[in-house]
Amino acid sequence: MTLTCHQQVDRLQCGSRVLNLTHPQVMGILNVTPDSFSDGGLHSNLSDALSHAELMINEGASIIDVGGESTRPNAASVSVQEELDRILPVVEAISHRFDVVISVDTSTPEVMIESAKVGAGFLNDVRSFQREGALAAAKRTGLPVCIMHMRGDPRTMQEQTHYDDLVYEVKEFLQMRSLACQEAGICKEQIVIDPGFGFAKSLEQNLALFHHMSQLQVLGFPMLVGVSRKSMIGGVLGKDVTERLYGSLGLAALAITKGARILRVHDVAATVDIVKIITAVENERD
Repeated sequence: MTLTCHQQVDRLQCGSRVLNLTHPQVMGILNVTPDSFSDGGLHSNLSDALSHAELMINEGASIIDVGGESTRPNAASVSVQEELDRILPVVEAISHRFDVVISVDTSTPEVMIESAKVGAGFLNDVRSFQREGALAAAKRTGLPVCIMHMRGDPRTMQEQTHYDDLVYEVKEFLQMRSLACQEAGICKEQIVIDPGFGFAKSLEQNLALFHHMSQLQVLGFPMLVGVSRKSMIGGVLGKDVTERLYGSLGLAALAITKGARILRVHDVAATVDIVKIITAVENERD
């Protein structure tokens, strides 16, 4: 497959809100699940979810990513109705109370459509809209989409970690999914890519992909990076998930230098400080 280069866009039309990508943006993670790897069960009722969303917005998050199904390795699947019941009240409440872009972390077509009706402005799918009906649902919403590299699904992905050429195969997968999105009627200006750190990759592969991540810019799409508190940090530092802040911040800073425009994180305030200081230095001109 021939990989072509496109000029990256500097703004995303996220429903009624616009996300400015001329500088990196911080996406705060809001898992309304009982079993996510880092914060499962902490925000599973509406009051707690809204309080945490407000905290992250006050800390500088420009996007809140609401997830109702854990995608950690070996995570249990949930029914469509259960995912709807978890996500919709939170999205609607945030949309009514705060001026922020709301992302929905889902692979379920029904959740995409119903979330858009109550205020979601961005669709973040770890399965890259490969479930039946997902591309049509995404097109119907008119919202920007994020496609992520993964093999299999969260239950099987760590059994599929053999690559002949890791970076090329990730790049090729993202190119193919971006073309599928465009063929379904989604504008290329509304596509974001995610290398998929931690999904169908070993520690060594995660590190290698991160090292060469800037090569993905040839695809011409804004890049979202999510490594906050992940096991690749624990693998290097030998630290528990609750002790990975500094490792997460180090990778966030490095991701910006390698082209990331959206950082998906748990620790918003500290990450916003990093974004501000890097942006100030990079914007300085003699």
